[in-house]
Amino acid sequence: MDLTGEERITAPRDAVWAALNDPEILKQCIPGCQSLEMKSPTELAAVVKIKIGPVSATFNGEVTLSNINAPESYTISGEGKGGIAGFAKGGADVVLKEDGGETILQYEAKAQVGGKIAQLGARLIDSTSTKLAQQFFSDFNAAVSSQAAE
Repeated sequence: MDLTGEERITAPRDAVWAALNDPEILKQCIPGCQSLEMKSPTELAAVVKIKIGPVSATFNGEVTLSNINAPESYTISGEGKGGIAGFAKGGADVVLKEDGGETILQYEAKAQVGGKIAQLGARLIDSTSTKLAQQFFSDFNAAVSSQAAE
């Protein structure tokens, strides 16, 4: 499954970059995130509870930041295990472009699921994933824009 998108954020690029590397802001914006902690400057541990169709699962995962080109881009990748529900893994290339006093955040993401979740069907998984990604970027935009306005 592939997702691409763009979000215009009313904040300078440095502020958006800082927020992309702030576990507290990310935790607020990731749908179902119960905990997110920095283990190192490029590694995070996450616990996320999601529901896809009839299956609800808590995923324990590791997130890694790579290809870091501050404050322009990075690759975020992760893998989570949800017990009998299965696993999810994926990553996204995130690029920040300055546009006046605003920032355009572009992303290209890929994800795979396996186990019980994969049996739900590609259409349900794709639509849920798209909805969760849109919710994250919308919430992230709101959090960063309101912080920049203060």
